[in-house]
Amino acid sequence: MRRFELLTLGDELLLGLANNSHLAFIGSQLARRGVMLQRNVSVSDDADVIARQFAESWRVSDVVITTGGLGPTCDDRTREAVAQVLGQKLVHDDSVERAIRERFAKRGFTFTPNNLKQAQRFERAEVLRNLNGTAPGLWVEQDGKVLCMLPGPPNELRPMFSEQVLPRLAQLGFIAAEEMYVQMRTIGVGESMLETKLQPIFAKHGANDVSAAHGSEKLNVAYCAHQGSVDCRINSPAEILSHAELENIARECGALLGEDLMCYGHDDLPQVVANLLLSRKKLLAIAEDATGGLLADCFNDVLDVNRFFAGGAVCHTHESKMQLLDVPEDILLQHGDASPEGAVAMAIGAAERLGADYALAVTGFAGDGDARAASAAGDSERGRPIYVGLHSPRGTWAKTVNYPGTRFGARERVLTMALDWLRRELLSGE
Repeated sequence: MRRFELLTLGDELLLGLANNSHLAFIGSQLARRGVMLQRNVSVSDDADVIARQFAESWRVSDVVITTGGLGPTCDDRTREAVAQVLGQKLVHDDSVERAIRERFAKRGFTFTPNNLKQAQRFERAEVLRNLNGTAPGLWVEQDGKVLCMLPGPPNELRPMFSEQVLPRLAQLGFIAAEEMYVQMRTIGVGESMLETKLQPIFAKHGANDVSAAHGSEKLNVAYCAHQGSVDCRINSPAEILSHAELENIARECGALLGEDLMCYGHDDLPQVVANLLLSRKKLLAIAEDATGGLLADCFNDVLDVNRFFAGGAVCHTHESKMQLLDVPEDILLQHGDASPEGAVAMAIGAAERLGADYALAVTGFAGDGDARAASAAGDSERGRPIYVGLHSPRGTWAKTVNYPGTRFGARERVLTMALDWLRRELLSGE
């Protein structure tokens, strides 16, 4: 087992101005290949601090990955600090400069002299191409160790890591060539109940044998709870079970779980819903006020979104709901828009106006609001009612849910509930 460390660089991380999303992404990608990060250290932009931390990490680790600090500005000091520790000179790479200049020219941007800084590399380093930005990554193999330096923006780092870094590490034998475990992603069942349901299946295959030495178990099972879902991962540390045998065990679990199985693998809920809509060649429409556009935003990063998502409307006033969704005025006057009847009318209106087969609508008090709204919605400790409407070719229904806590927490939970309801309806309609 080789030791992997991650250094995430940037004052913005320590000041709380940005989330450390690189740890979650890189850690999960390595875990799939049988490697666990031993440490992550967030480091400021100070050159001396970077040099000290890198020297310490380089001394104790086999692989060091750094993120950030490769840009063109004065606070990007990572190359210089690391070069000093490695004992390598920085040299100018003409091919990198050409790539940067071409990228600027294609976008009509002015190339400024400080961008030449991004064309520097260590004299014995390989360049990792950056197809989504100007700062290339750097790859160094020295003293039997590996250094991988990546740019900070996630849209640049993630494809570079997946397409270039993982294959290189696998070729060196530092990580497995394929995923080392099989994952089942579940929804609608709690962590303890999930274990209770699946334990009889796992017991048949010698799961988590307490008498086995660490790393020699026939079958290892692990659970990880997320907002509204639970992952179950199975692997065979001693490789007694093949990957195909692990998949067979997972399928046996899936048959038992039924609709509570969201997917095998790593897709999130919006992607799962998108896959179902795409496979059935159906369109979805969305109408919302309580979630303020968050429900529609769930699908923005899904490929081929225009093939399954007709569109959405954020309507807060009675007038906008009548004009954009054809919600009858008498429903709004008699029941109010924050009502099951209002949610049903919004879902039907969204489907009809946008020509969709399915529609989701969310309305209600999904936040802290003012005193009158809180009073009308009920005791805040019990949560405020939120109404979700679902329209499908089989009919239209509404559900009322109460989620206590903050505005953000309530919205996150209602998003999960609404998408899962649609997922189950798509499966039932089949």
